[in-house]
Amino acid sequence: MGDDGGGDGGASSAGFSYFAVFHNYPLVAALLGFAVAQSIKFFVTRYKENRWDPKQLIGSGGMPSSHSATVTALAVAIGFQDGFGCALFATAAIFASVVMYDASGIRLHAGKQAEVLNQIVCELPSEHPLSETRPLRELLGHTPTQVVAGALLGSMLATAGQMFLVVSGSV
Repeated sequence: MGDDGGGDGGASSAGFSYFAVFHNYPLVAALLGFAVAQSIKFFVTRYKENRWDPKQLIGSGGMPSSHSATVTALAVAIGFQDGFGCALFATAAIFASVVMYDASGIRLHAGKQAEVLNQIVCELPSEHPLSETRPLRELLGHTPTQVVAGALLGSMLATAGQMFLVVSGSV
């Protein structure tokens, strides 16, 4: 079925290759968007707080939004590869919109609620059963500025990737 090299379990030279994933431009653009956004957070934390925080490499929240960078790079790369009028781009664009709305709306407010709940727990008397409760994560979502910054970063990375592919003759 399909163009997978036949039913020989990938033994033929035209069969499945794990390295083919590195030629998947939308996937590479999305992963690069995530990695660059998380790296920026890591170095911004170092600059602002004068400390290295490895959690910034994988954590959520902060500037820029890695969620926005990832899904925007994916959508833009799909648009360049398959056309901005195709159904796959429409699907990726809607997916990106939902993720960015969630990051700047629902998750942002959940983080604010966690901040209030943590403050309430801190003010409980020590004999209260909840006084020893582990604090909730407060940095969950993004401000609209962080979401827009992530979206711009993702768009720029996907565009730069497309320009590289065109210049190198891969397209």
